[in-house]
This record gives sequence, C-alpha cells and structure tokens, in this order.
Amino acid sequence: MDAISVIRTKRDRGRLGDAQIDWVIDAYTRGEVADEQMSALAMAILLNGMEREEIARWTAAMIASGERMDFSSLPRPTADKHSTGGVGDKITLPLAPLVAACGAAVPQLSGRGLGHTGGTLDKMESIPGWRALLSNEEMLGVLDEVGCVICAAGDGLAPADKKLYALRDVTGTVEAIPLIASSIMSKKIAEGTGALVLDVKVGSGAFMKNLDDARELARTMVGLGTDHGVRTVALLTDMSTPLGLTAGNALEVRESVEVLAGGGPADVVELTLALAREMLDAAGLPDADPARALADGSAMDHWRRMVAAQGGDPDAPLPVARERHVLRAETSGVLTRLDAYAVGVAAWRLGAGRARKEDPVQAGAGVELHAKPGDRVTAGAPLLTLHTDTPERFDYALQALAGDAIEITDAGSHEPTPLVLDRIA
Repeated sequence: MDAISVIRTKRDRGRLGDAQIDWVIDAYTRGEVADEQMSALAMAILLNGMEREEIARWTAAMIASGERMDFSSLPRPTADKHSTGGVGDKITLPLAPLVAACGAAVPQLSGRGLGHTGGTLDKMESIPGWRALLSNEEMLGVLDEVGCVICAAGDGLAPADKKLYALRDVTGTVEAIPLIASSIMSKKIAEGTGALVLDVKVGSGAFMKNLDDARELARTMVGLGTDHGVRTVALLTDMSTPLGLTAGNALEVRESVEVLAGGGPADVVELTLALAREMLDAAGLPDADPARALADGSAMDHWRRMVAAQGGDPDAPLPVARERHVLRAETSGVLTRLDAYAVGVAAWRLGAGRARKEDPVQAGAGVELHAKPGDRVTAGAPLLTLHTDTPERFDYALQALAGDAIEITDAGSHEPTPLVLDRIA
C-alpha cells in the first residue's frame, strides 16, 4: 500500500477497498502517512463522497485504532445521546440524570465548545470542584453508583479520529458528511453504549443549515450505528433560535438546574423529554415516564449525586460575570427573529467560547435572553443581557447582534418553527 494510490482512487471517483481504508487509517495514526497526504484524501472525499460500505469500513478502522469500552458488567441497559452542536444547547445536563432516574445507564462522553457552539464540558466545569477527566475505572464506578456520568473521552478512544479531526479543521474539509458521520460514530461506537440517540441540529446556529443536508447526515449516522450493532435513532431539531434563555457556561448550568427542579424554559423541557423518551425506548424501557422523574425530584437527585461523584459541589454558588450590558428593544412590536448564530457569536466574543481548543473560557460569560420570537416587546424593554469579566468585549459582541440578527415587526404575528423537525430510524 502507498498513500498516493489511495488518494488517486478517491480523486478519480473510485471506491476505496477495505484493505486501502484499513491501511491508510492505521498508517496515518502511526505517522507513516503525512498530513498533506491525508489532507488530499480528505478533500477528495469531500468532493467525491463515499458509499455506505466505505463509510462503515472507514468508521470501523477508526474504532480499531484505539480501545473499546465495555459496560456489560452494569446491571442496567446503556443509552447515550449526541448533539451536533448549537447555541444554548444545554440539553445533556438535565437529560443524563433524567434518563438515569428512569432506569438506564448514561455514559455521556462530551466535548468542549469551539467557535459559536457551546461545549458540555465547559459548562460543567463552571461547577466548583467538578472534574471532566476520569479514568475508565472511575467512569464505570460513577455509572454503577449513580447511573449517569458526563466526562471527557479518554485519549485511547478512536485516536485516529482525534488526529484527523484536527487536520480537517485547518484544511477546509470539516463539511464532508462521510467524515463528519464517521468522526461522531467512531467515538460513540467505541464508547460501548447499547443505544444511541442523535440530536441533529438544523438552522443558522447549527453546523447543518438546511434540512436536506441534515437528513443525509442523520441517515448516514443511523446506518453506521445499525451496521455496528448499536440501536440508533436521530431527531432533527430546530436551531434557528437559541435553546432556552441562556447561552454561556454557568448561565446554562443554572438554567439546567431549573429544569431539573421542575421549571425552566418550555423548549428546553420539551426537547429534554423528547430525547429522554427516545433513549429509554431504544434502551428497552419504553414504559418509563421521564416527565414523572422530573416532577418527583428523582432526576434532580441523580444530578446532585453525579456532580458530587465527580468532585463537584452541587450546592456551591455558580460563577457570575463581573460586568453586564443590557441591549434594549429599539421599537415596539413582535419579536420575529433572534438569530441563533448571532447570539452564539456574541457569547463566544464575550468569553464563553474559544477560537482554538487550548483557549480558556470565562465561566460567567454569555448572553441572557429576555424575549423569544413570538413575544411582544415594547421600545426600551430589555431584549438581551450580555455578561463578561472583560467589558472591552461588549462592542465586539454587539457587532454580532447588529443588522438583521434581531427583527421586531409592528404588525402581524410570528409562526413558531416546530422544535422537532423529523425523526430518522
């Protein structure tokens, strides 16, 4: 095998053979295939695509590059969820303890935010003392004791994907659907969960901007999960407007705790329950009632135990940003647009996100929403509150919210977009 022949096969719109795929993934992981060669192959895949069998083999090769976790010793069925990322998407925080309270084990391996999309680990790390890095033994122990864990994936899980992801990020090949699907699914399959629910975001604040691309990605990932023996289903959900009323780290933790306490924004509660029902059904627990687990406090109990098991203090005050700026409505009328991408960029610029993986984040930074599309507002009323420790960031964040990011009309009504747009199984 040699890299040039593999590149030429895909460049000329050929189908990569199993042996070619196995070799190139292994050789790239070991450093035998250079970054510039893998970049060329990734671009050829972006332009010419892959057949389902190719994607399945590519995913299997990435799984084989590292370890596979085993949860067969747990007395509960396992179920996990993955979101493709959005703005204000704090759903994992209430979802994991909620599903655990209903009888499943939730091994939630999560990531950090990059750019305008938030990261679950960054949010959780705003809780004093909480640890994202757990050994496999610690992770299994928390799962056995509590029923849910939210933590970082270990370095041994699909190392080929970690290396390839960083390369795609700097070579303009992030958008290749076969590479997106195999990246997500290689980690989730290697994680060892028995059931997986995918939350594929669609809209301005999501990676997938239109429904057709989102459906293609969802079908590809569901197919990969099925091919590897994982019960997989995908919900396509709207991300044209931020989820809930906050985008940030500690701000979103606070809102998640409100949901676990039986309150919180209606859209966050709705999506949390929809995903919980899908996870429980896929795990073989279709009769469990997640709405009851929210109402009776058992989900909150699992949250508190999970946080404590990972070194956090569930009663500790969450960080609060030192500075605030209120953005007010310029006119009266109905708020018809509050663009998710613009809000995400504003939160990022305030310090809630990062441009590079090694950048620090501010726990208290972010954007708080006082109105959502469909609400009637009056001139001078607060629309958004911007939070940061560094007030020199306000002007830069406000630039993201200029133009058509916010629209208020003086007549008519706003027709809300359904939260769940499609289901693929």
